[in-house]
Amino acid sequence: MAEAAIMETMQYLTFSLGDEMFALDIAKVREVLDFSTVTRVPRMPDFMRGVINLRGSVVPVVDLRRKFNMAPSENTVNTCIIISEVTVDGDTTVLGALADSVQEVIDLGPENIEPAPRIGTKLRTEFITGMGKQNDRFVIMLDIDRVFSADDLALVNDPQAAAAFAAT
Repeated sequence: MAEAAIMETMQYLTFSLGDEMFALDIAKVREVLDFSTVTRVPRMPDFMRGVINLRGSVVPVVDLRRKFNMAPSENTVNTCIIISEVTVDGDTTVLGALADSVQEVIDLGPENIEPAPRIGTKLRTEFITGMGKQNDRFVIMLDIDRVFSADDLALVNDPQAAAAFAAT
C-alpha cells in the first residue's frame, strides 16, 4: 500500500514492541493467539523463532524485534502471536509474528496519517507506509508484505534454503 493509496479511514491492529507502537492493516491479520510453545527449527536465521501447530498446519513464527534489530525481550503474559498473510512476489505465506502485546483495533483516516519518514539512503524504511497519529502518540504503520523479502520467506518456507543460509 503506497502512501497515496490511504484515502479513506481504515482499520489497523496496534501492537507494541518495547516502547514503540506499530500497526498492521486489519485485512492482513487472520487472528491473534496467546503465546504458546514455539518449536525451534535448527539452523534458521535469528529472526526465525520456529514453528507452531495451528489447527493442523505448520506456521512459521518470526520475532519482529530481531527482524527490526531491537533488543530481545522475555516472553510475558502479554506476549502474543499475530497470524497474518504475507504476500511477496505473488506468493502468499501464513506467518506468525511475535509481539510484546496487542493493544486494540483503531480507525485511522488520511488526516491522521503522515508520510513515512525519509531517513537518508542507508536505512530501509520502505516497509513503513506512514506514521499514524493517535492520542498524541505516533504509531508506525507497517506494510507486512514489505517487512520480509522473498529471500526471507524462502528461508521460512524451505528448510534446505535455511540450512544453506546457516552454512554461510
